[in-house]
Amino acid sequence: MSTHPWHKKPKSYVIICLVAFLIIAEVLSSDLRGSYNVLIALITAVGMDWICFLLGKRKKWLADGSVITGIIIGLILSTTTSWYLIVITVIMAILSKHLIVFKKKPVFNPAAFGLLLSILFFQTGQSWWGAFGDLPVWTIGFLLVGGYLVTNRVNKFPQVFSFLSAYFLLLLLMGFMHVGEVADAFRPPFINASLFFALFMLTDPPTSPASNKDQVIFGVLSAIVGVGVYVFFGGLMYLFIGLLISNAYQVARSRK
Repeated sequence: MSTHPWHKKPKSYVIICLVAFLIIAEVLSSDLRGSYNVLIALITAVGMDWICFLLGKRKKWLADGSVITGIIIGLILSTTTSWYLIVITVIMAILSKHLIVFKKKPVFNPAAFGLLLSILFFQTGQSWWGAFGDLPVWTIGFLLVGGYLVTNRVNKFPQVFSFLSAYFLLLLLMGFMHVGEVADAFRPPFINASLFFALFMLTDPPTSPASNKDQVIFGVLSAIVGVGVYVFFGGLMYLFIGLLISNAYQVARSRK
């Protein structure tokens, strides 16, 4: 049995912050469809995770990881997304967690994996409403406060700072060179997406490195790939591609 109270575990910080974002976004937008989507995603994630653990005949099952995955997907997908697309997206995310593994850990960030496939296969809309993408700019302050608490708890400041520094620097350089429509990246919902992504997805401990040096490399690589995809292809999937490439690089590097 763990000696650490639940509320002091890193994942509990994430869950508390995500639920707070959900409540704030719902109150300020007065749109209950978001909560409905999160509930669907949450039930699907926990249920699918439980089924996978039963089939794998594992002795210990903790639902906190699947809870985080479900809530993140629910907060990112557009509130107009059909329920069955939410279910499919979550199932793909949870299956990736159990089937694509290295040393008993998931290779890819489950939420990013599921969301990317949902875009590619079903062209799902992603409004990042839970990151306040449709709300006034001042609400970004909530993201920063919650993100600081989580990043501090999981010791991922080098990763977050390296990603955001490289990300915005590259976008500025692309802007000066008049390459692509990079100005949009500094406006909602893109700016909300990049901050939420950096603070709550990039920092996922099971799928990112622990050492400061590796965190910097991981963050910079995610930024370079992400900005490259954004400049040449646009859309909102560039963040996920950058993260998944970094996930793959981390595993390939650890094999040496």
